[in-house]
Amino acid sequence: MRYTVHKTDRAPALDADFDGAAWAAAEAGVVGCFREESSAHRPDVRFRILHNGTHLFVRFQMKDRYVRSVQTAYMGPVCTDSCSEFFVRPKAGHGYFNFEINAGGTLHLSYIEDPTYGPNGFTKWQPVDPALAQQVAIWHSLPAVVEPEITDPVDWSNGWSFPVSLLEAYVGPIGDLSGQTWRANLYKCADRTSHPHWASWSPIPRLSFHLPEFFGELALA
Repeated sequence: MRYTVHKTDRAPALDADFDGAAWAAAEAGVVGCFREESSAHRPDVRFRILHNGTHLFVRFQMKDRYVRSVQTAYMGPVCTDSCSEFFVRPKAGHGYFNFEINAGGTLHLSYIEDPTYGPNGFTKWQPVDPALAQQVAIWHSLPAVVEPEITDPVDWSNGWSFPVSLLEAYVGPIGDLSGQTWRANLYKCADRTSHPHWASWSPIPRLSFHLPEFFGELALA
C-alpha cells in the first residue's frame, strides 16, 4: 500500500468539510481491510493526510453505527471506544508513534521501539511526554463522551495536526520532508462496543495493529 502525502501552502482547517476545498489537495484513502474477528458491522472509513513542511494534518471521516466513547484521560485505553488511529515510523531503524484518538477527541500517544509483547506489555516503549502531546491539535465532531452508545447510523469525524518536531524529540532530526518515504498504517476500531470491529488501511495478517513490518508507505511530496 502506498499513499502520497501532498504538500500544502496553507494549513487546512481540521473541521473543514472532508470533501471541500481545504482538503482538496489530499488524496482520499480507505481503511477497509477488516479482520475476520470483526462483527458484521463494517463502517465506511476514509482519511486524508497533508503536510506543510513543518506539520502533518490527518483527517478521518466515518459512516458508522454503534458509536461509543467514554475514555477521557490522556493515555487511556481509547481503542476500546470508537476510535481512529494513525501509526507512523518516520525513520528507518527507529520506533514508531501510535496516534490513537477516540470519537470524543481523547488522545493516546506513545513511542514504541519494540512491540514484542511480554508479561509486562511491550518490550520497549514509552508514553509521549504530556507536554509534547499537548502540541497535538485535535478536532472532533461528537461530544467528549458518547454514552449510551449511538446505535443509529451516524456520520462522525475527527482530525489532528502535530509538528514534526514532536517526532524529532524521539527519533532525531528528520530534515526536509519533501521526497521522504515514511512507513505507516491507519486503523479504525471499537473494541468494547456492541459491534466491535478492527480495520486497517494496509492489510495485517493477524489481529494486532502493532505490526510495523506490515506498514504501508507514505510518500511525502
